[in-house]
Amino acid sequence: MQDSSRTSSPDPASSAAPPPEAAPPEPSTVSAPPPLPESEVVRLLRAAGCVFAEDEARLLTAAARDAGELRGMVERRAGGLPLEHVVGWAEFAGRRIAVDPGVFVPRRRTEFLVGEAVALGRAGAVVVDLCCGSGAVGAAIAAALGGVDLHAADLDPAAVRCARRNVAPAGGHVHQGDLFAPLPPRLRGRVDVLAANVPYVPTGAVGLLPAEARDHEARIALDGGPDGLDVLRRVAAEARYWLAPGGSLLSETSGRQAGRAVRIVRAGGLEPRLATDEDRGATVVIGTRPAA
Repeated sequence: MQDSSRTSSPDPASSAAPPPEAAPPEPSTVSAPPPLPESEVVRLLRAAGCVFAEDEARLLTAAARDAGELRGMVERRAGGLPLEHVVGWAEFAGRRIAVDPGVFVPRRRTEFLVGEAVALGRAGAVVVDLCCGSGAVGAAIAAALGGVDLHAADLDPAAVRCARRNVAPAGGHVHQGDLFAPLPPRLRGRVDVLAANVPYVPTGAVGLLPAEARDHEARIALDGGPDGLDVLRRVAAEARYWLAPGGSLLSETSGRQAGRAVRIVRAGGLEPRLATDEDRGATVVIGTRPAA
């Protein structure tokens, strides 16, 4: 009779030799990009035709988190992308304004319009930034006056998203739509300062703009129609219904268009005047709704 009892086999886990310790991971064979000296950044930018290569090199070097990012930023800038789109912001009226790709970059000459608007405003004023782009104008006016009821509007969804970030510190509201259409009806007859930095480049001249603007900013932020004044005509025709008595419309234009711009504002029932700054090359037409 076969013996049914047998010696138990040893537990493999208890009898096996202990596994060797895991070998340390091999060091990565991918090395970090070598540092890019500022002098080399200047050379690359100058070779790409950047007039202010030294200033731009300092900004790019300060904005980059590492050498790899700096190289990418220099490549994009050398490829023609506006500096403000590369670093993500523009300096305007002493403030850092977020500027997303494709969004109109606020021009330094437009700071003159802001100064004129601030001179006409007051704390607690109702301020509207029409054709707001990044919202730079409205944000700067609100920062200077303090405690205003700020509204901004633009047709471009990318601009609206960008403007919301820039006007948020002032508690501003951004509306998407064509000119006055998206504004809250409660603002009719109550606007103290209406800043409308409308596009005023004649259609036939858009192709003559620098490539940075022509190729990387929204066409609707540049093209003002056959004579450059189509959008101003639309704004001026409706502005008096939105302005409070004594409230003013301010719009940037060119020196060549100034006479026609004044006539357009007068035809809209506003009292026009021109303000100019030769140093900035800025011309602003201002139309005020009569107080009576």
